[in-house]
Amino acid sequence: MDKHTLITGLALSPHPEGGYFRRSYESPLQQRGRRLMSCIYYLLTDDQPTGHLHRNRSDIVHFWQGGSPLSYTLLSPKGKLLHYILGPDVLKGQHPQLTVPGGFWKASQLLCGEFGLISEAVCPGFDYDDHDMASAAEIRARYPEHWPQLQPLCKN
Repeated sequence: MDKHTLITGLALSPHPEGGYFRRSYESPLQQRGRRLMSCIYYLLTDDQPTGHLHRNRSDIVHFWQGGSPLSYTLLSPKGKLLHYILGPDVLKGQHPQLTVPGGFWKASQLLCGEFGLISEAVCPGFDYDDHDMASAAEIRARYPEHWPQLQPLCKN
């Protein structure tokens, strides 16, 4: 399996954060006009290795699917910086799934290999109104102590 086969086979499109994605599920059930849950495939590749820093209002559960492990950098609303590796090797401290709480900034990176494939589940379902891309100027001003680590993860 290679990245081109996955992009074609899963009908993935470029994602605004970086990488490739496709919404794979959207609940038919709604509450207050919102889908109760949605899921996506998300692929980082050696030519699109970064999912740039962003945050969502809802919790998102990430499930490792295949390829190489992915590095996650999280920044809590109070400024605590956290690092996780999403992958299959639990004996090396990797996590096969990772929940990112709503309101946390997050970025993902493929550090080696040709691709890393995950799935994400969002409840309630994803809505772009609940999503913020990080502004480099805002992140630098609010979290100067973490700026050296966060700068390469900001899109602008």
